[in-house]
Amino acid sequence: MEFTADGITLVGDLRVPEGAGPHPALVLTGPFTGTRDQVTGRYAARLAEAGYVTLAFDHRTWGESGGSPRCDEDPQGKLRDLRAAVSLLRARPEADGARIGAVGICLGAGYALKFAAFDPRVRAFAGVAGAYNNPYAMLAGMTPDGYRRALAAHTEVLERQDLGGPVEYLPAVAAEGEAAMPGDEPFAYYGTGRGASPHWRNQVTRASLRELITVDNMTGADFLGPKPGLVVHGVVDRFCSPEGAEEAYKRMDGPKKLVWLDARRHIDLYDGEPHVTQAVEAVAAFFAEHL
Repeated sequence: MEFTADGITLVGDLRVPEGAGPHPALVLTGPFTGTRDQVTGRYAARLAEAGYVTLAFDHRTWGESGGSPRCDEDPQGKLRDLRAAVSLLRARPEADGARIGAVGICLGAGYALKFAAFDPRVRAFAGVAGAYNNPYAMLAGMTPDGYRRALAAHTEVLERQDLGGPVEYLPAVAAEGEAAMPGDEPFAYYGTGRGASPHWRNQVTRASLRELITVDNMTGADFLGPKPGLVVHGVVDRFCSPEGAEEAYKRMDGPKKLVWLDARRHIDLYDGEPHVTQAVEAVAAFFAEHL
């Protein structure tokens, strides 16, 4: 199905559970570069089986949705996409507009958290294997000098584009060499048949990297309460730190729950079992209590 945000056409999949409605409804957002038929679609299908209307969609510039430049991370745009998605859910007869939750996986967990904190129509939040980006953590991880060098390099890219140069890209993943998501683990999912999708492209604008190190989604944890929040995370995660998940949980001041899963790789929570089933069951149970 199609809907619009800021005049941009977004493409999504609405899943409706069996039985008479209206049902509680969930909007989903997922990993950096991901499309709706990958991780978010997997979770949306499983949560629909658990009794929830679900909407997984391609954010602007990604997948089949519109927007340009293509494959460009737009934090504020993603929040507006989520707003439009909730507006759509509330207009659907299958969904109970008074019982809406936001679910995020990986980078999407940070966006879902910030969105849920500031949109009064959303009653609860759940994050799975979440990246709760904030500049303070980036600064600490990169060192002040490293952070300033990264900002300078990213700004040079934007200046060239501002002066009429072409949009600059790099691979999303790569077995070797430069990539937005370097290393064997992202490649094991996106670079193989495991995460294959006709709508996914192995490219990301270089300017997207600036967004990842400057966006502050962790602040959503400070403003989520009194709404309930759930954090589900693997005990070992080299890409979305367990420490970041624990910080998000600690900063929430409403009803909350932290669930640790015995997952050793970040992508275990993309499609690995029993981890996905455990995460889905935790999310479904939490929303059953709070929606």
